Parts: sequence; C-alpha cells; structure tokens
Amino acid sequence: MEPKVRRGDEELLRDEGHLEAAELKRRIAALKKEKNAVIMAHYYQRDEIQEVADYIGDSLALARKAATTDADIIVMCGVHFMGETAKILCPDRKVLIPDPEAGCSLADSCDADEFARFVEAHPGYTVISYVNTSAAVKAHTDIVVTSGNARKIVEQLPQDAKIIFGPDRNLGGYINSVTGRDMLLWDGACHVHDRFSLDKILAMKKEHPGAKILVHPECRKPLQLIADKVGSTAALLAFVSEDDAKEYIVVTESGILFEMRRKCPEKVFLAAPADDAECQCNHCEYMKLNTLQKLYETLRDEAPEITVDPDLAREALKPINRMLEMS
Repeated sequence: MEPKVRRGDEELLRDEGHLEAAELKRRIAALKKEKNAVIMAHYYQRDEIQEVADYIGDSLALARKAATTDADIIVMCGVHFMGETAKILCPDRKVLIPDPEAGCSLADSCDADEFARFVEAHPGYTVISYVNTSAAVKAHTDIVVTSGNARKIVEQLPQDAKIIFGPDRNLGGYINSVTGRDMLLWDGACHVHDRFSLDKILAMKKEHPGAKILVHPECRKPLQLIADKVGSTAALLAFVSEDDAKEYIVVTESGILFEMRRKCPEKVFLAAPADDAECQCNHCEYMKLNTLQKLYETLRDEAPEITVDPDLAREALKPINRMLEMS
C-alpha cells in the first residue's frame, strides 16, 4: 500500500507532496466559495483546468466576463496578457494567475518601444492591436480587437482610413482579404498557429475525406485557403454545434478539442499536425504551464498576483473600452 503522510482533513500522497486530483478539485471549490473567487479559463487550457473553471471562453468573452464579475478575486487561467487585461478592467479586484511564466509568443513578438516608434513613424494612422499584446503595447493603441471581432470593428472604420494592425500578420492579412482593406501589418505571429503543416493537413484530409477543415485566422494564408471555416475559437465552436458534418480537422491549439467534444460528443475532432517531425506540436506550452496543482496553490496563497502600473492601466483601458463599445 502507498504510504500516506499525516493530514488534517485531506490525504496527501508521497508523490512530491501533491494532492490527488479529486482532492485538489474539492479544495479549489471550497476556496472559491470561501474567498468569493471566480476561475476563468481560456479554451486552450488543460482539460482539468476547464473542468473546474466557472467560465470558459476566448479572449473577448473572458474580457467581457472580467468587466462584469462581482467576485473579489479573479483567477485567470490563461497567459499573462489575459491577466493584465482583467486587471486593467477590474483595478479594484485581486487578479491571480497560476503560473506567471505563462507568456505568449505573439505578445512577445511586439516590443512596446519598437511598436511605439513604428506608430510614430506613421502619423495619421488608426492603430489597431490584437488583444494578444502587453499593456504597454495597448497604451499605444486606439482600438483593441480579438480574432472574433476584428472584422466587425475594422468594417466600422471609414473605407479610406489608414490603419496599422499588429502584431499578428496572419490575422491582419485575413482581415485585409475579407474587408478589402490595405492595413499596414506588424510582422508578428503565434508560434503555434504559424507552424501548422499544410502538407500534413492535406494528407490527413485524404485519410478522412469527409472531414471539414477548421482554421483559426492566426494560421498562414495557405491554410486559410483550404479551410471549410475560418474563425476564432468561439466561431469554430459555434460552427461545429450547428454544422451537420461528423468529422473535423481542427487547425488551432488542441485545447479547444475538450470543449468541442463536450458540446458535440457524437462527432469526431482531429488535431491538425504541425511541421515538427518529432511531435505534432499543436499545443501551446505556455497555456499548458497552468496546472490543477498550481491553481489550487494560487487560490490558497492568493499569489502570484497580476499588477499593472495605474497610469499605464488608464491608457491601456481606453482601447479596450473602445473595443467593448464597438463589438
């Protein structure tokens, strides 16, 4: 029998002192109630994180929920910029993140000082930044967008408006193609979406000829062109719920498959492969840094806490509010 350590009201395993999953979930539920906390999780989080979350959504949905929650503590299970956005929207709330090292390759591809110089070099341009950016980049932005509302917001601007779009070149190129605009694009990308393999996806399609191909607009244009549906995580979820196909090749971060399978258990969802020969690499290692154990410890200790300089937060709030007003 596995030796046990002495406990209070829980039973600890000798496995590095970690609690069993069932016990972690019980304690997380108790701490949420005790501390009036809400757990928000992005669709790309681990399955077990999504299972215990109070709210699951894409970046826009999480921002909306953060702006309206009455919880005293927000635990943002996502990456760092999502925690920043929640703190900017809720400066009087405590915002926690299970792992502060959960960054974002797309946000990292847009240095705030370099972006500021780029904006200054193009006077008269409306600056649109993807939500996947730091608070410092948002402070140099006129309107923040997500993949779900970018087209709607761009189409509300005058047809002859000069626009800078950053940092995702693939999403910006897609919005240009569907709106007829000629936005000036920052040269950034998400390392997960940018590495999906066209050849491997076409080979998978041959093996599953009835499968529809679902592509996130952060993917490269050749992948967008073979898609049956291009859309944000929320849009892809809505599509599979309403569509009559039985099988799908999903070209976005593989965490979304948890919610797709939950919503449509009778359908088959296949994770698209990437270019890496050794692994599919269709997951975001930053998103996966958050674990059930870290979530429990975060609620228990009320740390790590997200902080944003108040002056910076005031500037970053302006484009976020404009997004919420326009979407």
